[in-house]
Amino acid sequence: MTPLPQPFHRIARASAAAFAVLCLLPAHAAPGQARCSQVPEISRQLAQITGLPLRHPVPCRFIDKFQVNAFLKKRLTEDSTPDDIRGEELTLKKFGLVPANYDLAASTVDLLTEQAAAFYDYTARKLFLTDSPSGGSVDTILAHELAHALADQNFHLARYIQRGRQSDDGSSARLSVMEGQATWLMNEYAARRRGQTLFGNPALAASMAGSTDSGAGEFPVFDNAPLYLRRSLMFPYVEGMAFQTAVLERDHLRGFAEVFTDPPVSTQQILHPEKYFAKVVPTAPALPDPGLPRGYKVLVHGELGELEHAILLEQYAGKPQARDIAPHWRGCRFELIENKKLSRVVLAYAVEWDDEQSAASYFTLYRQALATKWQHMTIASETPTRVTGLGDDGRFDLRRDGALVTSVEGTDPAGVR
Repeated sequence: MTPLPQPFHRIARASAAAFAVLCLLPAHAAPGQARCSQVPEISRQLAQITGLPLRHPVPCRFIDKFQVNAFLKKRLTEDSTPDDIRGEELTLKKFGLVPANYDLAASTVDLLTEQAAAFYDYTARKLFLTDSPSGGSVDTILAHELAHALADQNFHLARYIQRGRQSDDGSSARLSVMEGQATWLMNEYAARRRGQTLFGNPALAASMAGSTDSGAGEFPVFDNAPLYLRRSLMFPYVEGMAFQTAVLERDHLRGFAEVFTDPPVSTQQILHPEKYFAKVVPTAPALPDPGLPRGYKVLVHGELGELEHAILLEQYAGKPQARDIAPHWRGCRFELIENKKLSRVVLAYAVEWDDEQSAASYFTLYRQALATKWQHMTIASETPTRVTGLGDDGRFDLRRDGALVTSVEGTDPAGVR
């Protein structure tokens, strides 16, 4: 599965969440050289490793890149309305995570088409191999995708994803479970061929997870994508595998089933497995009241998790700041509220931190982000806990109240708050 970030991952479910795509793994194969006859034996070995039963054979067939592209476009139009796509695209642009001229739908299809070496479609419950021209190990690719098939036979992946859709961040956590387990099993399969195992060897697991985050230069569409998309695409494989390693270290074989029967609820739990074990759940901070007149309707709403805040901080402040502040995230909500007649979209955003110091640091850095993402910014008033003024899309009001940071962006400059 190639999960996409939230809110970006919402429309990508139309093209990605219905099947599991091998993405940015170090060994890429020419599936035309592969043999579907390998599927039964690899499936048997994965069942033996996990202790999960293989309930029936996995169908396997070839599909070329043109067919992959057509499949993605079809899924996108079937599962997402134009308003869905527009809402997700506007959200990323409002937060300054993609350029103003970014075409989200086209980029989604291009990213996934470029990186599909094989995929397991859990709607059709079939494994597809593509005609990717690059060389490498076919059987490791098969191991990754067959891990999805094994999970699907035991935990019904379509239902698993559907049940997580109440929360953007929770949905991304579930996608990370799927990809993390498949990546772990792929690496365990490869390790056993060398007489090694990841069980009881977290150092080897960490090393192999790190090798997943490679392939620079092989994928030009990915390499030229905004930071947000690149980080979010890699997250389920690298951090998802690290999460699966931590669960297996604590709970042994039952950890393969546990992550599906008792799934993590946030990307924070993926990043910090101890929070998963302790059942630390995100808060839902109250949104600021933008004081809008009649004629406005909510276009899209959701949450940005620790993952998204880490990426936003990295983009606008650098990696050290992201590493220091993002783990203090506690919860977030946002809404885009639109007046079509006025062609105006307002962002209402609230994020809670676990202490006032972290909130104060984030307040300062988010104020810098506003100045960076807009071409023009005029300050009307500024105190240590509130900044107001005008940006590219209208008035803004950024505040901090204790550990809570809120922002309203894009209200009518001529309006009365």
